[in-house]
Amino acid sequence: MAKSTVLRPVPTSAQSVEFRTIHGYRRAYRVAGSGPALLLIHGIGDNSSTWTEVIDLLAQHYTVIAPDLLGHGLSDKPRADYSVAAYANGMRDLLSVLNIRRVTVVGHSLGGGVAMQFCYQFPEFVERLVLVAAGGVTRDVSPLLRLLALPGFDQAIAGLRLPGVVPAAHLVGRCTAALARTSRIRSLPAPAAVRSQLHDAVEVMRIVNGLIDPTAHSAFIRTLRAVVDWRGQVVTMLDRSYLTERLPVMLVWGTDDTVIPYAHALLAHSAMPHSTLATFTGAGHFPYHDDPTRFVNLVEEFVTTTTPMVHDPLEWSRLLSAGAATADLTGDESVQLAVLDAMAEERSAT
Repeated sequence: MAKSTVLRPVPTSAQSVEFRTIHGYRRAYRVAGSGPALLLIHGIGDNSSTWTEVIDLLAQHYTVIAPDLLGHGLSDKPRADYSVAAYANGMRDLLSVLNIRRVTVVGHSLGGGVAMQFCYQFPEFVERLVLVAAGGVTRDVSPLLRLLALPGFDQAIAGLRLPGVVPAAHLVGRCTAALARTSRIRSLPAPAAVRSQLHDAVEVMRIVNGLIDPTAHSAFIRTLRAVVDWRGQVVTMLDRSYLTERLPVMLVWGTDDTVIPYAHALLAHSAMPHSTLATFTGAGHFPYHDDPTRFVNLVEEFVTTTTPMVHDPLEWSRLLSAGAATADLTGDESVQLAVLDAMAEERSAT
């Protein structure tokens, strides 16, 4: 996918990495800019550096806060609760310490699930929601993550500590990513399938490289097992999507995402019919890396053209009492049926 060629001014607000100690644990976060607050939440095994280019661009108009989730990046990695709900609590606590009371939340992958949970637990903090290749739409997820969640298979990551393994893996990642961009691959009988499998190779190796440290590896596995088992994702959002009725929502997804399939974007869009769906054709699991300029432009347009939600406890009570209205689902019949099936699966005991 070719990046946008629109030129933007050179950023003037340099980002910095700062730390706060909350509940005895050191939390790292990147901060830059001034203006309305944006909270950027990264995915599993990743850290706030994934947003570096995006932060530089957004900081021209906004105060951008991008934390390292507990157990990730430069934040502490204790033996602790790494559930989605606990991460949402951590976002509330960090914002409170920073004296920030209202934010537009942007979440990628696991961070999307955390963002959705944050909106559910602390709606008074939230003005808007941007879900980027977000986890938690249905159970479906990469088979590799299901495998790593099983007892014993997580030791495959520990093998990266052997001398020479990481440099070799990085070389493989760079070669496969370069191969995915070649015209020869595009001419194969099933080019989309091949390219999609190779597309995020460098990004995946960047994340895996950060898991060599034993404490990071342990935190990753605890986080993974809190949200994924052998059947797929444990925590899903479709049954609570109706609570976003008054919340501006934008979905951003790459069509070649093999971690969280693009079909999830259609399901989420159907369950939140008021949402906006931005499709990045040819992008993988990191659309904000494939085309950061387009991504930033979309976020800025979304913020400037939507009215921030102001939490109304009475309205919240009404929504909870009424529950999800399946008649409000949008999309073609197959998508609506898939949403209903996924919601039924969420409520099953197996």
